Amino acid sequence: MGRKFGTLVIVILVVLVGLNTAFYIVDQTEQAIVVQLGKPVSGIQNPGLHWKIPFIQDVILFESRLLDYDARPEEILTEDKKNLVVDNYAKWKIIDPLKFYMTVRNVQGALSRLDDIIYAELRVELGKFKMIEIIAKNRGAIMKAVTERSDERARDYGISVVDVRIKRADLPPENQRAVFGRMRTERERQAKKYRSEGEEAALKIRAEADRKRTVILAEAYRESQDQRGQGDAASTKIYARAYNRDPEFFAFLRSLESYEKAMKEETTVILSPQDEFMRYMNQSGAKLKPE
Repeated sequence: MGRKFGTLVIVILVVLVGLNTAFYIVDQTEQAIVVQLGKPVSGIQNPGLHWKIPFIQDVILFESRLLDYDARPEEILTEDKKNLVVDNYAKWKIIDPLKFYMTVRNVQGALSRLDDIIYAELRVELGKFKMIEIIAKNRGAIMKAVTERSDERARDYGISVVDVRIKRADLPPENQRAVFGRMRTERERQAKKYRSEGEEAALKIRAEADRKRTVILAEAYRESQDQRGQGDAASTKIYARAYNRDPEFFAFLRSLESYEKAMKEETTVILSPQDEFMRYMNQSGAKLKPE
């Protein structure tokens, strides 16, 4: 009785374990393949609950969402024989898990295959255009053509290439130095041109300013001389009228002015008493102290 009970328990446990391993769930973001004794037998792309033969069949899950492919930068020769270092990336997905497993086995194998496919298509397509067209004009059309041809080739591996894009397109380091050297030379040439034009403009401005300054100073001098001449003429007329009214008084007034200018404080004058300059001094009765 005890042996039968133990056998029954073992059978129940085996059945439970078998039922547990017979069913599996595929998430909405996943897809799967069923492998029987190491050989793939079917692909599962619908999410939900599925079953397999316990202990004989296994399930391998793959992503059903978009995956990233980021390639290493590679040199590509353009139509105008320019080397261009292209850094590209792509978006791809698994569309046939069974074919995917049978051809590339896993994601790493798929990335290696995509590296060959996309680089080859980029090299062919970019080789049809000049560098300036790739960088500034036709990049959208080029990437569309590369995506279509890469997708067509990748479907043999159960893969769909959704989009291919160029992140960066640079010149090789040695070419960059040559380009930067030419750019520096061109900028220096333009800088010299602008400096010479600026110096020329500055010389013109200074020359014009000097001319205006000379004209202004000459005009001011002419006007000052004119004013001084008018003042001297008016002064001469006044002196003439004063002299005509009383010549003696005029002579006396001019002599006083001469005395005031000549005989300052602490001034010594040596003259003869009969000198004409002392005429009005002698008439006033002042006694000059002889030296």
